[in-house]
Amino acid sequence: MYNRGNDYISQEHMEYLKKVRIKRFSILLTQILILVLFLGLWEAAARLKFIDPFITSQPSRIFSTLISLYREGQLFEHIGITCMETVVGFSLGTVLGIIIAVILWWSEFLSKVFEPYLVILNSLPKIALGPIFIVWIGAGPISIIAIVLTISIIVTILEILNGFLGVDPDKIKLAKTFGANKFQIMMKVVLPSSLPVIMNALKVNVGLSWVGVIVGEFLISKAGIGYLIVYGGQVFQLDLVMTSVFILAAAAYVMYRCVAYVEKLLVKNKG
Repeated sequence: MYNRGNDYISQEHMEYLKKVRIKRFSILLTQILILVLFLGLWEAAARLKFIDPFITSQPSRIFSTLISLYREGQLFEHIGITCMETVVGFSLGTVLGIIIAVILWWSEFLSKVFEPYLVILNSLPKIALGPIFIVWIGAGPISIIAIVLTISIIVTILEILNGFLGVDPDKIKLAKTFGANKFQIMMKVVLPSSLPVIMNALKVNVGLSWVGVIVGEFLISKAGIGYLIVYGGQVFQLDLVMTSVFILAAAAYVMYRCVAYVEKLLVKNKG
């Protein structure tokens, strides 16, 4: 038995925790090795002329472009603009989506009324609304945020509402038996039971938000990662295009990990 503070941990539990740590390390190490192998093969293929580095670029040229952007003072400016638009659109879409999902759960009448509209809006290619927002709002970050909001909010509403409706009815009946009102049922039963669904909706929204921002920047932006991709394609600087794609992938991964960390904290506090 091991004493950790006021908790006693058995030898078997220590062995189990050790295996979990080893497994996590093995997964992380394998992920890193795959990335290193991919970049190494890409670089070797370009240097040996198996592929045309002008068309496909190569890791060394991407790194040089990254350093060049940093020295010119453009790197963090473009990253900052795109991240700001993504985070604002993502946050608005998530918060408003959860609020609307709660309202629709609360009122079965409203849920039935708006169900076909939600299905239609979810099927509609929201990217097509981009030019409309540009005309209505004007060319600028607000239009891009509106595109992100349009893409993420419908998915959030549908995902979370389905999670609310999928809560075990026996739990709700039990809460009613003890005299719980609808607000208490929502806070004590429905929301905690739907936490995995809510977090899954947030993870989905991470990808959707980045798609919305990049498409918006393709259309109207004069700065940002999407702008760099468009500009690089127009002047045939494909190194700049590939560098922007790698920056985009890294930023999206960081945002995804932040959502996963929040999920871990909520699950820990719930436990």
